[in-house]
Amino acid sequence: MAIRTSAPTQLGNAVQERAISRQDTLAHWGIQFVKYLVLIFLSVSFILPFFWMVTSAVKNDAQVFTIPPVWIPIPAHWENYWNAWNTYNFNGYLFNTVFLYAIPLTIGVTIASAFVAYGFARVRWPGRDLFFFACVATMMIPYQVTMVPLFITFKNLGWINSYLPLVIPGFFGSPYFIFMLRQFYMTLPQELSDAARIDGASELGIFGRIILPLVKPALIVVALFTFMNAWNEYLQPLIYINQEALYPVSLGINNLRQTMAQIGSQKLAYPYLMSVSTLVTLPIVIAFFFTQRTFIEGISLTGLKG
Repeated sequence: MAIRTSAPTQLGNAVQERAISRQDTLAHWGIQFVKYLVLIFLSVSFILPFFWMVTSAVKNDAQVFTIPPVWIPIPAHWENYWNAWNTYNFNGYLFNTVFLYAIPLTIGVTIASAFVAYGFARVRWPGRDLFFFACVATMMIPYQVTMVPLFITFKNLGWINSYLPLVIPGFFGSPYFIFMLRQFYMTLPQELSDAARIDGASELGIFGRIILPLVKPALIVVALFTFMNAWNEYLQPLIYINQEALYPVSLGINNLRQTMAQIGSQKLAYPYLMSVSTLVTLPIVIAFFFTQRTFIEGISLTGLKG
């Protein structure tokens, strides 16, 4: 008799479990739908300004100031890119940005930060933690506080109208990157350094032959961040450079805008600005596209141990 009554009970339990499973599946798909809907909305909100910049670069004035806005210009004026870039000395601005500013600063910050971070992470010396705390504390000082004293110092050194005030400080390291690389160094086994010391390797030999090859992802992240910051920097070149021949790209774009405003010419002013801005933004997008795996790997591996 018990066997006969258990069959309906088992059937009812199976139906109930199936209903619960169906509800869980529907809830799961509902959560996934909402999540991807939010991600799509956020992605569109981020991409929309870039899309507007790219499309405005190939418009004329009538298409730019039309209400409602013209999203896809017909016809597209592709010659705006060539005309805008060659209206002013943007080839010279590009040379200044890459070879006089971004590359030297990237080399200096990467080498100095790696070296200083190694001293804080892998070498024991009196007062190490105190000096590291002082180094990290400098990140809390706003640049506006040190802007005037630095300008006076570099002016007395005769470095105004040169890239020395922008590049030379980088050869003393960056507190943020020193902190980041130190955290990365501390994830490496100490036994590697100990074994090299037993074999007679010097501290510089350990640093150059053992540690640096293991921290390539972090070093690439430092180099990318530094290069992008130099590429986009506007305030510091504006403070120290007032000769047009020495302008980086950021000041060149502002010079294009100011010149068009001074001569009272609004013809193609906005499309030209968008054209140059697109060309300046494109290298950073391409660089990140080809280095995103190393970039993300370096970010994910730093700061895991402290």
